[in-house]
Amino acid sequence: VSRAALALYRAHRPDKPVVAVIYTHSHIDHYGGVRGVIDEAEVKAGKVTVIAPAGFMEAIAGENVLAGPPMARRAQFQFGTLLPRGARGQIDAGLGKSVARGTPGLIAPTMSIARPVETHLIDGLEIVFQLAPETEAPAEMHMFYPELGVLNMAENACPLLHNFIPLRGAVARDPRIWAKYIADAIAMYAPRAEVLIGQHHWPTWGRAAVLDRLETQRDLYKHIHDQTLRYMNKGWRPAEIAEVVELPPGLAERWSVRGYYGTVSHNVKAVYQRYLSWYDGNPCMLHPLPPAPAARKFVEYMGGAEAVIARAKADFARGEFRWVAQVMKEVVYAEPANVAARALCADALEQMGYQAESATWRNAFLYGAQELRHGVFKMPARGTISADTLAGLSTDIFFDLLAVRLDPAKAAGQAMVINWHFTDRDERLALTLSRCTLSHRPGERSDAAASITTTRATLDAVILGRTKIADALASGAIRIDGDGARLAALFGMLDQPSGLMFDVLTPGEGR
Repeated sequence: VSRAALALYRAHRPDKPVVAVIYTHSHIDHYGGVRGVIDEAEVKAGKVTVIAPAGFMEAIAGENVLAGPPMARRAQFQFGTLLPRGARGQIDAGLGKSVARGTPGLIAPTMSIARPVETHLIDGLEIVFQLAPETEAPAEMHMFYPELGVLNMAENACPLLHNFIPLRGAVARDPRIWAKYIADAIAMYAPRAEVLIGQHHWPTWGRAAVLDRLETQRDLYKHIHDQTLRYMNKGWRPAEIAEVVELPPGLAERWSVRGYYGTVSHNVKAVYQRYLSWYDGNPCMLHPLPPAPAARKFVEYMGGAEAVIARAKADFARGEFRWVAQVMKEVVYAEPANVAARALCADALEQMGYQAESATWRNAFLYGAQELRHGVFKMPARGTISADTLAGLSTDIFFDLLAVRLDPAKAAGQAMVINWHFTDRDERLALTLSRCTLSHRPGERSDAAASITTTRATLDAVILGRTKIADALASGAIRIDGDGARLAALFGMLDQPSGLMFDVLTPGEGR
C-alpha cells in the first residue's frame, strides 16, 4: 500500500530519492509500510536515516507483541475488517475509511530523539522535534518545520475526539499529559505555524485556524479528564459518570471534536481506569462469578430463558436496545446455542450500530451482530507477530515473549538455567526456569545446565516456525554445551499459536 502511495506521489511530483523516514509514533499504521518506501540495505549502508522517538521499539513490544493476539482479535471489532462494505456494514474506521491491507514491516530506527526538544538538519531542512510520550501512543513526537511554517502534531490533534483507550485495547492514555503537550506546542510553535498537518487527516491552513484547532483539542482532552475526576471525587462510578459528562458550549457544537472515533462515554471510563483501576470499590464486585456461571444464575433467577426473551422482545419494540443487548448477553452466555437469544441480541446490537456516530462503536456493534448470527469465522491458526517485528525486538523483550507462552502445567516440577550467547548481537543472557516461571538476566551463570550458542535470527526462525530445533542443531546453527535435552524440554513447555478467532460474543468455556 505504501509503495503504491509513493508511486502515485511520484507520478505527479519530482522523483527524488528518500533520504530519511520519520516514525512519528509506535502504532503499526505509522511504521508498518516502511518497506514500501525504503530498502533496508540503504539504511544499513547509511544512505537513509530512520528517525523515531525515544522508547519506540519498547513501545512496539508492549502494544503489539506481548498482548498481540487479543489486541488483533479486538481490532476486528474496532475496525470492522470482516464486515461487508456498505450502508449495512463497514463504512468507516474513524481515522480513515479502513485499515491498510498488505504485510506490515519494520526497520529499526537508526536515530532516536531522546531530549524533550531537539533540532536537526535533515537533507538541508531544519526540523524541531518535540517529544510527547504517553499521549496518543507510548512513544510519540511532534515536528515543526520553521522554514515551511508547518507543524506536524502526529496523531495528537486530529479533527475529532480520539481514544483514551481504543476498543482494541491498550494501556490507558493520560489526557492530562496529552493536553499539556498540545499546550507546549501552542506556546513554542503556533505563533509561527501557517499549516497544521497530521498523519490521518487533511491540513489546517492559516495561523488563526491552526491556533484555534490546537486550543480546541487541548481543551477537549482536559475537559473530559477534569470532569471525570470531579465526579470520581464525589464517589460516582464509571458508568454513572459516562452518562452525565458532556462537552460544554464552545466544544459541543464543533465538528472537529465530535466522537467519530473515540467517545466521551468510553473515554470517561478510561480516565477512571487510569486512576482507580477496573474495580469500582464495591466489595460485591471484588470477586464475582465468571461470566458464564453468573449468566446461568441470572437467567435461572429471572424465570428462565423463554421468560427473559419474551420481556426483552417487548423492550426491543419500545426501542430499549441498550438494555436488550445487555440482558440478552446473559441469556447467550447461559445458553450459547439459544438461537432466539442470539438473534434478539444481534438485532439490538445492529440497531445500536446504525445509531452510533462513532465509527468504531458502529463497527463493534455490527460485527458483534454478525458473529451472533453466523458464528466466528474459521481462519487458520497463525502468529500475530511479523518477522520484521520479531527481528526488531530486543532480546530482553524476546525472552519476555517466551515467558508469557509458558504453560505452568507442563513446567510443573521443572527447574533449569540455560546460558545463551547470540553471536550476531554479541549478547549473553541467562534464562532461568523456576516455580513455573521464566526469568532472565544479562550475563551468564556458572550453574547453567546448558550453554547455547546461536544467532537471534536462528531463534527468530524457530519461533516463526520457519525452522525446527532439530534441523538447526543438525546444521550447526545452534550449538549446545551441556545437557542438550534442556532446549527441547523448554520449547515443549511453550504454548503454540492457538489461532486468532477465539470467542467474544459467547462464553468460550474450555477454549
